[in-house]
This record gives sequence, structure tokens and C-alpha cells, in this order.
Amino acid sequence: MEIRDPMHPEHAKKLTTEGLRKELLIQGLFTEGTFKLVYSHFDRIMVGGVCPRDPISLEVSQKVIGASSLLERREMGIINIGAKGRVSVDGTDYELEGRDGLYIGMGAREILFSSMGKGEPAKYYLLCAPAHTSYPTEKVTFAETEPLHLGSQQKSNERTIHKYIHPDGVRSCQLVMGMTLLEPGNVWNTMPSHTHVRRMEVYFYFDLPEGEVVFHLMGEPSETRHIIVRNEEAVIGPSWSIHSGVGTQNYSFIWGMVGENQDFNDMDAVPMDVLQ
Repeated sequence: MEIRDPMHPEHAKKLTTEGLRKELLIQGLFTEGTFKLVYSHFDRIMVGGVCPRDPISLEVSQKVIGASSLLERREMGIINIGAKGRVSVDGTDYELEGRDGLYIGMGAREILFSSMGKGEPAKYYLLCAPAHTSYPTEKVTFAETEPLHLGSQQKSNERTIHKYIHPDGVRSCQLVMGMTLLEPGNVWNTMPSHTHVRRMEVYFYFDLPEGEVVFHLMGEPSETRHIIVRNEEAVIGPSWSIHSGVGTQNYSFIWGMVGENQDFNDMDAVPMDVLQ
């Protein structure tokens, strides 16, 4: 498991492009036949990807988590962005089509990831966060997600937010998770921008054809930076940073937050004339 330390905003100002990418960008999440986990000390979130040909079990060093199993004191959210697959949680199977999700509550011990077909494998994107109590493991199909339509064609940001794990849907301790889909011809997300100092957030970008990129905007509102992100890469968003993006074409992304609360609207808006 790769471990990332937290970063003060004053430190971020001194980093080169390469240094900023090393601290916050997560690449190589889906290597067939294995899994990748990145442990960030921003609210102790774990970001991961699993791409199984044969069944894969998540095994994490006790030294890293201080527990006998990954979810002894944690919870997990999963969204499949690949072909149909199956996740087995303590012997109970959950079949996930592309864009279906699964919440796994604290206390689950055996998690097995599989692909269903002989063609393309499933691709499980996951977030894992500390938890204080156990909520039921629950599947949520893409059709069952709560949609929220935002933006306009005029501003090039027409998009639909699909909420998977949230207080009015699949319950969790602190993890909130969903997916945003931009309409064709739209390229901006989360602009005007905001921060939420009570929560950190991770953006995972996908549905980007080869050769296309997203300019992920981050940094303090008074001193913004950007990280160029390609298909199936994620960016860790510190609580002090904005998190917006603009692509060379429309794209999709999965967002996930952990921190002090689960209030989707708990954010501090940044007026456009304040950005620098």
C-alpha cells in the first residue's frame, strides 16, 4: 500500500508541477489481476482500484491499519466502472453491472472481487474510511441513485449528479459518494468553485478517450494551481483546496468525501472575482 502524507497549503505553493502530481495524483488504479490502494493522511481515506481476471481478495498489512482486517474499524464504498462483476462480502454475493455501487459496513472480514465474463474485466473503484458503527452492506444500482441536474449548455457545464452513498440513501458513518456525468458538449465541473474545510474530497475521472485530458483545478482560492488528469486517474483534494475541472471534451467522475459531516451543501462558495 502506498502512503501519502498530508500537505499544508504553504507547502503546496512551493511545489513544482512534478511535486504536486507526486503528492496528489493517483495513477495506475486498474492493472489486470491485482489491486492498488493509496492511504492518504487527509482524513485517513484510502483510494483504490481492483481489476480481477481471477477472484482477488483485499489483503492489507496490519502494520498500516492497526487492525486484524481492513474493515475492522472502517467502511467502504465501491462503484464498478467496467464489465459485469461480483463482490462477495463474508459469503454473500452482490452482482454489479457497470456503474452499480456497493456499500460495505464496518466489521466485514472477507471481501472477494470477481469478473463475471471472459471478455473485459470488471473495474472496481473504491474508497475506504474510518467508521464508528456498522451500517448494513447494501447494493445500489445506477437506476436507484438519486439524480440532481445542474448547469446549462450556455455555460458548458450541463451535468447530472448521481448520489450513491448519502444520508437520504444508502447510509454510512461518514463516507459520501456519487458520480457526475457531463452531457456531450459540456466540459466544466464545479465552477463557480467552492471549498469545504470540514471535509476532504477525492475526484476520480473516467470516460475520457485516449488523448483527452481534464485540467483539475486545485489550490487555495487566492493561489490556484492545476493538475492534468487522464482517463481513470484520481486526485486527492485537501479540505483547504478548491476542486473544479475543465476537459478537452465531456467526461465522467466519481466523487467521494469524508470528514466532519455528510451535508452535501456544507460548502464555502468562492466568488469568481476572488479566484486568482
